[in-house]
Amino acid sequence: MIASTGVVFVIDDDQSMRKSLERLLDAACYKVELFKSASEFLSRSAHAGPSCVIVDVQMPELNGIDFQKALIDCNREEQLVFITGHGDVPMCAKAMKAGAVDFLPKPFKPKQLLESVERALTRSAEQRRRASEKNHAGGLLEQLTPREYEVMQLVATGMLNKQVGGELGMAEKTVKTHRAHVMQKLHITSVAELMRVLQKAEVPPTVRPGTKV
Repeated sequence: MIASTGVVFVIDDDQSMRKSLERLLDAACYKVELFKSASEFLSRSAHAGPSCVIVDVQMPELNGIDFQKALIDCNREEQLVFITGHGDVPMCAKAMKAGAVDFLPKPFKPKQLLESVERALTRSAEQRRRASEKNHAGGLLEQLTPREYEVMQLVATGMLNKQVGGELGMAEKTVKTHRAHVMQKLHITSVAELMRVLQKAEVPPTVRPGTKV
C-alpha cells in the first residue's frame, strides 16, 4: 500500500457520501482530504507525492468530466477514480480514454473502490518516479557543451571515434577528449549506460549518418 506519502482526495457534493468514503479510506489507513466541489479542489495546490482523486461525475457547476479536462489543461497529473449514479457507456469511455483509472457505478463494493484507489496511487507513484528520472537525466545532458552533445549523439548510434571524427570534421584524439568529458559529466562508463540516460530523458534516438530511413 502506498499510504506513507500518498493522499486520497474525495470530491462529492453529497456530504453523506463524503463522510462515508472518509470512514472507508480512514479504516484502510489512507490519508484523506474532502472537498464539496471540483472548484474547491482546484484552488488547492497540487500534492507533491502520489495522489488519487475520487470524484463524482454529476456535480453542480464543474462536473467530473469537465474537472478531468481542467486538470489536463493545467498539466496536473492526479489519478482519477470516477464514481457515479448516472453514468453511461459513452461517458465512461470518454473518461477512461482521457486517462481515468476507473469508472465505478453506484452502489459499488468497498473492496472494489479500495482496489481502484491502490491502482491509482501506484500509477501516480510510477509517474512521479519517471518524471524525476527524466528531470535528473535532462539536467545531466544540459551540462554538455554543444560540441559534446554532437559527439554524444553520434556515439549513441554506435559509431567509433574515428567515424565520429570523420562526420564532424575533427581529429580522432579530439573526439576521444569530448567523449571522455561526456562520460564524466553524465557519470557513466559505457554506451549502454548512455542509452539509458537518453531513454530516461526521453531524447529521441539519433539516426546514424548514411542510414536509409
